[in-house]
Amino acid sequence: MRTETEILHNFTIKYPLGKIAPLEKILFLDIETTGFQAASSTLYLIGLAYYENNDWHLIQWLAETYEEEKVIINAFFQFSAGFTHLFHYNGNNFDLPFIMQKCAKYGFSYHFDNFIGIDIYRRITPYRERLGLPNCKQKTIENFLKVKRLDLYDGGDLISVYHDYVSSPSNEGRYLMLLHNSSDLKGLLSITPILAYHDMFNGKIKVRKVQANYFTDIRGKSKNMLYMKLKLKTELPYPLSFNNNRCYFKYEDNEGYLAVPIYEEEMKYFYANYKEYYYLPAEDIALHKTIATYVDKEFRINATASNCYARKTATFLPQWDVLLEPFFKRDYESKDLFFEVTDELKRDREFFANYASHVLNAMK
Repeated sequence: MRTETEILHNFTIKYPLGKIAPLEKILFLDIETTGFQAASSTLYLIGLAYYENNDWHLIQWLAETYEEEKVIINAFFQFSAGFTHLFHYNGNNFDLPFIMQKCAKYGFSYHFDNFIGIDIYRRITPYRERLGLPNCKQKTIENFLKVKRLDLYDGGDLISVYHDYVSSPSNEGRYLMLLHNSSDLKGLLSITPILAYHDMFNGKIKVRKVQANYFTDIRGKSKNMLYMKLKLKTELPYPLSFNNNRCYFKYEDNEGYLAVPIYEEEMKYFYANYKEYYYLPAEDIALHKTIATYVDKEFRINATASNCYARKTATFLPQWDVLLEPFFKRDYESKDLFFEVTDELKRDREFFANYASHVLNAMK
């Protein structure tokens, strides 16, 4: 087994990892193998990045023979004891299962249960389209964030390099394998700012300002929009704008702006147990039987699910699941949900912080 170490002097990460865990408790993992299937492939290189003495460090274990596979696995788990958080890229689907299958082969009792795992790939994949990414490969994210790397190989290119190295060790072969792995680790550290987009959709949002504005659209119709000025938990590395569900989001100059349509119209609130209500066709409302029993029978019928409602004209905002009750609809078959904007609600800044998160999740 060959062990290589490197200190990344003055290497900075433009993402607040300290919000997740103390830096000294965090590991970044990347492995190199001769194939995708653990049963028929060799795990020949394990690389880690960790923080110590105010610098990021790399440590790599290279199996110089096929038999040393179990040695580098043992070295990895021995070294990682005491760390609590493990970052990786698509490791949930590849790196971790691969290592665990190898542990089973050698009768090791090691596991990853003591780690809190952060799979950057899994966290960012849901937002690929919003970010305009063709795919979510690590190198694609690196290009998106303008991360430069020296290594031009991918893992598949180095499989033959490793086999040649086992039969005939060379400095060039070792250099290429270690360079590729270290480039992946440095890239992994460098793309952590991409997690800011995940935080935007999942983290706490502070609403700095809320106001309603009227405007006239291109068709000459009057529109009313709710505008929220946002402070995100984590600053985004690049400006972003998109629209969906008639809502619009923009981020620039460290500020987020969210616009949501306001509806001033009549909506319906549907009662849950229609069998307890009468419907009054002339008035187009439903009344509970304890009250409507005094209405002449000719003016009432048993309510059905579709006509068991009360009508209300007010100011409404959309919601995409039940964030706030009572919820209103335009008609029974409609899937669109709304809630009334009351005077009390207008003064509730904490609610609008939750609502901003609700809207953004509906837009992703």
